[in-house]
Amino acid sequence: MKNISGILIAAGLAALSFHSMAQTETMNLWPEGKVPNYKANTIEEKSVTDANGILRISGVTTPSMTVFIAPKEKATGAAVVICPGGGYGILAASHEGSDFAKWFNERGISAFVLKYRLPNEKGMTHQHEVPLMDAMQAMKMVRQNAGKWNIDAGKIGVMGFSAGGHLAATLSTHYNLGEKASEEAKPNFSILLYPVISFMPGISHGGSRDALLGPEKSEELIKYYSNELQVSAKTPPAFLVHAMDDGSVPVENSIQYYLALKKFKTSAEMHLYPVGGHGYGFRTAGKGSLVNWPAAMEGWLKSMNLMK
Repeated sequence: MKNISGILIAAGLAALSFHSMAQTETMNLWPEGKVPNYKANTIEEKSVTDANGILRISGVTTPSMTVFIAPKEKATGAAVVICPGGGYGILAASHEGSDFAKWFNERGISAFVLKYRLPNEKGMTHQHEVPLMDAMQAMKMVRQNAGKWNIDAGKIGVMGFSAGGHLAATLSTHYNLGEKASEEAKPNFSILLYPVISFMPGISHGGSRDALLGPEKSEELIKYYSNELQVSAKTPPAFLVHAMDDGSVPVENSIQYYLALKKFKTSAEMHLYPVGGHGYGFRTAGKGSLVNWPAAMEGWLKSMNLMK
Protein backbone atom coordinates (compact mmCIF):
# COMPACT_ATOMS: atom_id res chain seq x y z
CA MET A 1 0.00 0.00 0.00
CA LYS A 2 2.85 2.34 0.86
CA ASN A 3 4.50 1.60 -2.49
CA ILE A 4 1.29 2.47 -4.35
CA SER A 5 0.97 5.72 -2.38
CA GLY A 6 4.58 6.57 -3.17
CA ILE A 7 4.04 5.94 -6.85
CA LEU A 8 0.90 8.10 -6.87
CA ILE A 9 2.72 10.94 -5.09
CA ALA A 10 5.67 10.73 -7.50
CA ALA A 11 3.30 10.69 -10.47
CA GLY A 12 1.47 13.70 -9.06
CA LEU A 13 4.69 15.63 -8.57
CA ALA A 14 5.83 14.73 -12.08
CA ALA A 15 2.51 15.94 -13.51
CA LEU A 16 2.75 19.16 -11.52
CA SER A 17 6.32 19.68 -12.71
CA PHE A 18 5.27 19.06 -16.32
CA HIS A 19 2.34 21.46 -15.93
CA SER A 20 4.69 24.16 -14.60
CA MET A 21 7.11 23.86 -17.50
CA ALA A 22 6.96 26.50 -20.22
CA GLN A 23 5.29 25.54 -23.45
CA THR A 24 7.65 25.92 -26.41
CA GLU A 25 7.22 25.86 -30.16
CA THR A 26 9.01 27.41 -33.13
CA MET A 27 7.07 29.41 -35.71
CA ASN A 28 8.10 30.77 -39.09
CA LEU A 29 7.62 34.53 -39.26
CA TRP A 30 6.44 34.63 -42.85
CA PRO A 31 4.27 32.29 -44.97
CA GLU A 32 6.29 30.13 -47.35
CA GLY A 33 7.00 31.99 -50.58
CA LYS A 34 6.09 35.38 -49.05
CA VAL A 35 9.27 36.36 -47.25
CA PRO A 36 9.81 40.06 -48.09
CA ASN A 37 13.03 41.16 -49.83
CA TYR A 38 13.91 37.50 -50.51
CA LYS A 39 16.43 36.54 -53.20
CA ALA A 40 17.11 32.96 -54.27
CA ASN A 41 20.44 31.95 -52.73
CA THR A 42 22.67 29.08 -51.66
CA ILE A 43 23.42 30.45 -48.17
CA GLU A 44 23.55 27.64 -45.61
CA GLU A 45 22.37 28.19 -42.07
CA LYS A 46 24.79 26.73 -39.51
CA SER A 47 24.60 26.27 -35.73
CA VAL A 48 27.80 25.83 -33.71
CA THR A 49 28.30 25.68 -29.94
CA ASP A 50 31.70 27.09 -28.99
CA ALA A 51 34.06 26.12 -26.16
CA ASN A 52 32.22 28.51 -23.80
CA GLY A 53 28.89 26.84 -24.43
CA ILE A 54 27.60 29.69 -26.57
CA LEU A 55 25.35 28.69 -29.46
CA ARG A 56 26.16 30.73 -32.58
CA ILE A 57 23.82 30.64 -35.57
CA SER A 58 25.03 32.00 -38.92
CA GLY A 59 23.57 32.28 -42.41
CA VAL A 60 19.99 32.92 -41.28
CA THR A 61 17.75 33.60 -44.30
CA THR A 62 14.55 31.96 -43.00
CA PRO A 63 13.39 33.88 -39.92
CA SER A 64 11.45 32.31 -37.06
CA MET A 65 10.70 32.76 -33.39
CA THR A 66 10.73 30.23 -30.58
CA VAL A 67 7.79 30.60 -28.22
CA PHE A 68 8.24 30.23 -24.44
CA ILE A 69 4.84 30.68 -22.78
CA ALA A 70 4.80 31.36 -19.04
CA PRO A 71 2.93 28.77 -16.94
CA LYS A 72 -0.69 29.87 -16.37
CA GLU A 73 -0.34 29.77 -12.59
CA LYS A 74 2.53 32.28 -12.78
CA ALA A 75 1.58 34.40 -15.80
CA THR A 76 1.46 38.17 -15.32
CA GLY A 77 0.22 38.87 -18.85
CA ALA A 78 3.54 40.45 -19.85
CA ALA A 79 5.67 39.24 -22.77
CA VAL A 80 8.98 40.11 -24.40
CA VAL A 81 10.46 39.52 -27.85
CA ILE A 82 14.19 38.76 -27.44
CA CYS A 83 16.75 39.75 -30.11
CA PRO A 84 20.12 37.99 -29.61
CA GLY A 85 23.29 39.86 -30.53
CA GLY A 86 26.16 38.98 -32.82
CA GLY A 87 27.12 42.02 -34.86
CA TYR A 88 24.45 41.29 -37.51
CA GLY A 89 26.76 38.45 -38.58
CA ILE A 90 25.68 35.65 -36.21
CA LEU A 91 23.06 35.15 -33.50
CA ALA A 92 24.22 34.31 -29.96
CA ALA A 93 21.01 32.35 -29.51
CA SER A 94 21.50 30.70 -26.11
CA HIS A 95 23.14 33.03 -23.61
CA GLU A 96 21.40 36.02 -25.20
CA GLY A 97 18.22 34.19 -26.10
CA SER A 98 16.81 30.99 -24.65
CA ASP A 99 18.56 31.43 -21.29
CA PHE A 100 16.68 34.69 -20.81
CA ALA A 101 13.40 33.25 -22.08
CA LYS A 102 13.53 30.65 -19.30
CA TRP A 103 14.40 33.34 -16.73
CA PHE A 104 11.38 35.39 -17.79
CA ASN A 105 9.09 32.35 -17.71
CA GLU A 106 10.08 31.64 -14.10
CA ARG A 107 8.82 35.14 -13.29
CA GLY A 108 5.53 34.79 -15.16
CA ILE A 109 6.59 36.60 -18.34
CA SER A 110 6.20 34.89 -21.72
CA ALA A 111 9.15 35.21 -24.09
CA PHE A 112 9.78 34.88 -27.80
CA VAL A 113 13.34 34.37 -29.05
CA LEU A 114 13.64 35.93 -32.48
CA LYS A 115 15.81 34.32 -35.13
CA TYR A 116 15.95 37.32 -37.45
CA ARG A 117 17.56 37.25 -40.88
CA LEU A 118 21.21 38.24 -40.95
CA PRO A 119 21.85 40.94 -43.59
CA ASN A 120 23.42 39.51 -46.74
CA GLU A 121 23.15 41.00 -50.22
CA LYS A 122 23.33 37.49 -51.71
CA GLY A 123 20.08 36.48 -50.04
CA MET A 124 17.99 39.64 -49.88
CA THR A 125 17.33 43.00 -51.47
CA HIS A 126 17.89 46.20 -49.45
CA GLN A 127 19.46 44.17 -46.65
CA HIS A 128 19.30 47.02 -44.14
CA GLU A 129 15.48 46.77 -44.13
CA VAL A 130 15.32 43.07 -43.33
CA PRO A 131 16.02 42.69 -39.55
CA LEU A 132 13.51 45.45 -38.76
CA MET A 133 10.91 43.79 -41.00
CA ASP A 134 11.36 40.56 -39.05
CA ALA A 135 11.20 42.30 -35.65
CA MET A 136 8.02 44.14 -36.63
CA GLN A 137 6.46 40.92 -37.89
CA ALA A 138 7.35 39.12 -34.64
CA MET A 139 5.77 41.88 -32.55
CA LYS A 140 2.61 41.76 -34.68
CA MET A 141 2.39 37.97 -34.34
CA VAL A 142 2.69 38.13 -30.56
CA ARG A 143 0.02 40.82 -30.36
CA GLN A 144 -2.32 38.99 -32.76
CA ASN A 145 -2.01 35.81 -30.69
CA ALA A 146 -2.20 37.53 -27.30
CA GLY A 147 -5.49 35.86 -26.38
CA LYS A 148 -4.24 32.41 -27.34
CA TRP A 149 -1.08 32.83 -25.26
CA ASN A 150 -2.66 34.50 -22.21
CA ILE A 151 -0.85 37.77 -22.89
CA ASP A 152 -1.96 41.39 -22.30
CA ALA A 153 -1.58 43.12 -25.68
CA GLY A 154 -0.56 46.30 -23.84
CA LYS A 155 2.38 44.63 -22.02
CA ILE A 156 4.54 43.36 -24.89
CA GLY A 157 8.13 44.58 -24.97
CA VAL A 158 11.38 43.96 -26.79
CA MET A 159 14.82 43.03 -25.46
CA GLY A 160 18.10 43.13 -27.32
CA PHE A 161 21.81 42.55 -26.79
CA SER A 162 24.61 44.38 -28.66
CA ALA A 163 23.55 44.39 -32.34
CA GLY A 164 20.31 42.79 -31.17
CA GLY A 165 20.03 45.84 -28.92
CA HIS A 166 20.35 47.99 -32.03
CA LEU A 167 17.49 46.03 -33.57
CA ALA A 168 15.37 46.40 -30.42
CA ALA A 169 16.06 50.15 -30.33
CA THR A 170 15.35 50.40 -34.07
CA LEU A 171 11.99 48.70 -33.55
CA SER A 172 11.28 51.13 -30.69
CA THR A 173 12.10 54.21 -32.79
CA HIS A 174 11.14 53.15 -36.33
CA TYR A 175 7.91 51.14 -35.94
CA ASN A 176 6.02 54.30 -36.94
CA LEU A 177 8.31 55.45 -39.76
CA GLY A 178 8.06 54.81 -43.49
CA GLU A 179 5.48 53.09 -45.62
CA LYS A 180 5.52 49.93 -43.50
CA ALA A 181 4.74 51.80 -40.25
CA SER A 182 2.43 49.90 -37.89
CA GLU A 183 1.13 50.71 -34.41
CA GLU A 184 0.59 46.97 -34.00
CA ALA A 185 4.37 46.54 -34.12
CA LYS A 186 5.06 49.03 -31.30
CA PRO A 187 6.83 47.63 -28.22
CA ASN A 188 5.35 48.79 -24.91
CA PHE A 189 8.83 48.78 -23.34
CA SER A 190 12.43 47.93 -24.22
CA ILE A 191 15.29 46.26 -22.35
CA LEU A 192 18.68 47.03 -23.89
CA LEU A 193 21.87 45.21 -22.85
CA TYR A 194 25.17 46.76 -24.01
CA PRO A 195 23.30 47.94 -27.12
CA VAL A 196 24.63 49.32 -30.36
CA ILE A 197 22.56 52.49 -30.65
CA SER A 198 24.46 54.85 -32.91
CA PHE A 199 26.13 54.51 -36.31
CA MET A 200 27.68 57.96 -36.00
CA PRO A 201 31.50 58.35 -36.05
CA GLY A 202 33.25 58.06 -32.71
CA ILE A 203 30.83 55.79 -30.86
CA SER A 204 29.58 53.41 -33.53
CA HIS A 205 30.34 49.70 -33.61
CA GLY A 206 31.63 49.68 -37.17
CA GLY A 207 31.14 45.96 -37.71
CA SER A 208 27.42 46.08 -36.92
CA ARG A 209 26.97 49.23 -39.01
CA ASP A 210 28.70 47.80 -42.08
CA ALA A 211 27.02 44.40 -41.77
CA LEU A 212 23.56 45.96 -41.63
CA LEU A 213 23.95 48.66 -44.28
CA GLY A 214 26.08 46.65 -46.70
CA PRO A 215 26.68 48.10 -50.17
CA GLU A 216 23.97 50.73 -49.69
CA LYS A 217 25.82 52.42 -46.83
CA SER A 218 25.37 56.19 -47.04
CA GLU A 219 25.35 59.23 -44.78
CA GLU A 220 21.56 59.23 -44.98
CA LEU A 221 21.24 55.62 -43.81
CA ILE A 222 23.90 56.09 -41.12
CA LYS A 223 21.77 58.85 -39.60
CA TYR A 224 18.51 56.97 -40.14
CA TYR A 225 19.77 53.96 -38.18
CA SER A 226 21.44 56.05 -35.46
CA ASN A 227 18.59 55.49 -33.05
CA GLU A 228 19.45 58.28 -30.64
CA LEU A 229 18.54 60.64 -33.51
CA GLN A 230 15.17 58.92 -34.09
CA VAL A 231 13.79 59.02 -30.54
CA SER A 232 10.43 60.80 -30.34
CA ALA A 233 7.61 61.31 -27.89
CA LYS A 234 6.23 57.97 -29.14
CA THR A 235 9.33 55.94 -28.23
CA PRO A 236 8.57 53.46 -25.40
CA PRO A 237 10.26 53.40 -21.97
CA ALA A 238 13.64 51.70 -21.70
CA PHE A 239 15.85 49.84 -19.24
CA LEU A 240 19.54 49.97 -20.17
CA VAL A 241 22.63 48.12 -18.90
CA HIS A 242 26.21 48.82 -20.01
CA ALA A 243 29.74 48.39 -18.66
CA MET A 244 32.03 51.39 -18.81
CA ASP A 245 34.98 49.22 -19.90
CA ASP A 246 33.07 47.77 -22.88
CA GLY A 247 35.75 47.56 -25.54
CA SER A 248 33.39 46.58 -28.35
CA VAL A 249 30.39 48.92 -28.03
CA PRO A 250 31.25 52.19 -26.24
CA VAL A 251 29.10 53.01 -23.21
CA GLU A 252 28.21 56.31 -24.92
CA ASN A 253 25.69 54.34 -27.01
CA SER A 254 23.47 53.75 -23.97
CA ILE A 255 24.14 57.23 -22.59
CA GLN A 256 23.08 58.94 -25.83
CA TYR A 257 19.87 56.92 -25.99
CA TYR A 258 19.08 57.65 -22.35
CA LEU A 259 19.60 61.38 -22.89
CA ALA A 260 17.39 61.32 -25.99
CA LEU A 261 14.59 59.67 -23.98
CA LYS A 262 15.10 62.17 -21.15
CA LYS A 263 14.66 65.02 -23.64
CA PHE A 264 11.16 63.76 -24.39
CA LYS A 265 10.45 63.01 -20.70
CA THR A 266 10.12 59.31 -21.51
CA SER A 267 10.64 56.95 -18.60
CA ALA A 268 14.13 55.40 -18.67
CA GLU A 269 16.37 53.60 -16.19
CA MET A 270 20.06 53.10 -16.90
CA HIS A 271 22.64 51.06 -14.98
CA LEU A 272 26.31 51.64 -15.77
CA TYR A 273 28.95 49.39 -14.22
CA PRO A 274 32.71 50.06 -14.03
CA VAL A 275 33.71 46.52 -15.02
CA GLY A 276 32.03 43.96 -17.25
CA GLY A 277 33.24 44.17 -20.81
CA HIS A 278 30.86 43.02 -23.51
CA GLY A 279 28.55 40.10 -24.29
CA TYR A 280 28.15 38.75 -20.76
CA GLY A 281 24.41 38.13 -20.50
CA PHE A 282 23.96 36.42 -17.13
CA ARG A 283 27.65 35.47 -17.00
CA THR A 284 28.75 38.04 -14.45
CA ALA A 285 31.13 36.05 -12.20
CA GLY A 286 34.32 38.00 -11.50
CA LYS A 287 32.89 41.21 -12.93
CA GLY A 288 32.42 43.13 -9.69
CA SER A 289 29.12 44.89 -9.08
CA LEU A 290 27.81 43.81 -12.49
CA VAL A 291 26.51 40.71 -10.68
CA ASN A 292 23.66 42.94 -9.44
CA TRP A 293 22.22 43.86 -12.83
CA PRO A 294 19.59 41.05 -13.03
CA ALA A 295 18.23 42.11 -9.63
CA ALA A 296 18.01 45.69 -10.91
CA MET A 297 16.00 44.45 -13.90
CA GLU A 298 13.65 42.54 -11.59
CA GLY A 299 13.03 45.74 -9.64
CA TRP A 300 12.31 47.65 -12.85
CA LEU A 301 9.94 44.95 -14.14
CA LYS A 302 8.00 45.13 -10.86
CA SER A 303 7.87 48.93 -10.99
CA MET A 304 6.46 48.72 -14.53
CA ASN A 305 3.76 46.26 -13.34
CA LEU A 306 5.21 43.55 -15.61
CA MET A 307 6.16 41.20 -12.78
CA LYS A 308 4.60 40.39 -9.44
